[in-house]
Amino acid sequence: MTSSPYPRTALSVNVNKVALVRNTRHLGIPSVTRAALLCLQAGAQGITVHPRPDARHIRPHDVHELAELLQAWPEREYNIEGNPSQNLMDFIRRVRPQQATFVPDSEDQFTSDHGWSFPQDAARLAPLIAECHDLGVRVSLFMDPVPSQMAQARAVGADRIELYTEPYAAAWGTERQAEVLQTYRAAAQAALDAGLGVNAGHDLNRDNLTDFLRGVPGVLEVSIGHALIADALELGYADTVRAYQACIDAVCS
Repeated sequence: MTSSPYPRTALSVNVNKVALVRNTRHLGIPSVTRAALLCLQAGAQGITVHPRPDARHIRPHDVHELAELLQAWPEREYNIEGNPSQNLMDFIRRVRPQQATFVPDSEDQFTSDHGWSFPQDAARLAPLIAECHDLGVRVSLFMDPVPSQMAQARAVGADRIELYTEPYAAAWGTERQAEVLQTYRAAAQAALDAGLGVNAGHDLNRDNLTDFLRGVPGVLEVSIGHALIADALELGYADTVRAYQACIDAVCS
């Protein structure tokens, strides 16, 4: 196994889709907190939620119940995602998670599909990032893989960026994979050069995760929800988390 100058990539499990299934009935099952607990017990380094204004999946009580659960796991991280111009900041002020990931989604957006743009978004993001810092919360900005944007993300106060990886997932296994992966590598290096930490997420799965992390050194955290929860329907939470951890460990093999 070869050594790496970077820390091992952490796995944060997004439990939104557990809430989505639960919300189809009024029975309280499957349990979001139970799912999170099983993932933590299996070795996940964090839990992510993205509570949207329409509460289509994660609801306010989930955010608070997960915060209470994670108090018993002080070495693990809680990451709350969302648009800070909508409902995100209310949760950040009350819960004070380790990380807030700012995502530029509209209220009715089906799923996240683009990152912040600079200088257009700088003025409204800077004071919100500063407020998070005053609360002791690290801020990550959801970003497209555009190297020239990274120094500007740092200039508004961001601690990390989260690379939006759907274009990589779409290119994986095609003749464009290497070309697209190089774009992410360049963006990650630009972020590192600017003093930012690098996270990644969106459509990463057991097939494409190892290749991504090999091609983009220095990723501190991946946030994975849809594919991981889909795998858990077949494998169970514990075996699924272990399978994703094996994908991360394979990067150095």
